[in-house]
Amino acid sequence: MFEYTLIHWGTFLSAAVLLNLSPGPDIAYIMGQTIRSGRKHGFAAMLGIWTGAGLHVLMAAIGLSAILATSALAFSVVKWVGAAYLMWLGIKLLLSRGEPLTHRDGGAGQRMFPVYCQGVLVSALNPKVAIFFLAFLPQFVVEGAGHPSAQLFLHGILVIAVAAFIEPPLVMVAAKLGDFLNKRRRVGLWMDRSLGVLFVVLGARLAASAR
Repeated sequence: MFEYTLIHWGTFLSAAVLLNLSPGPDIAYIMGQTIRSGRKHGFAAMLGIWTGAGLHVLMAAIGLSAILATSALAFSVVKWVGAAYLMWLGIKLLLSRGEPLTHRDGGAGQRMFPVYCQGVLVSALNPKVAIFFLAFLPQFVVEGAGHPSAQLFLHGILVIAVAAFIEPPLVMVAAKLGDFLNKRRRVGLWMDRSLGVLFVVLGARLAASAR
């Protein structure tokens, strides 16, 4: 069971690396939270994104993602909820007053669980991710290597495992950048505004997307 060739693994891992390096709402949320609030919040955001991605993998393995791919109504509902959520996050940041350096990484009032939950929603409410996994993972299902659902789940989890080698270093770099930029309140305010605009734009792009 789960017997694959070296060519199979080489192709899959190369694709998984490129997938995790591709910019999108997930990476934007992780990097934005890290620069704005520090390393611990960046890791909380990262774990939330991974959890949301895990839900998509599970859906692809049991076939629920096919509903989003074939049902215009289901796709539209998830798309508009996800777009509204991204825009809501963006508007919150646009209306914020900036955050001083002393509040970074565990300061008063800085809770990481809400950041984690937001990360889960940012990933889980993106129907494009669900459909991508549905299109991407079956390409690596090999006849006779195991039950197709088990193979889908295995490869999906491995995509997240590859992220575990790519995203933590990005968080560390972003944390250093955030420490440098957050020395002045005005810069912190500018970062909130920029991140807010980014999320509004990502929400608008998701709302305008089609299957």
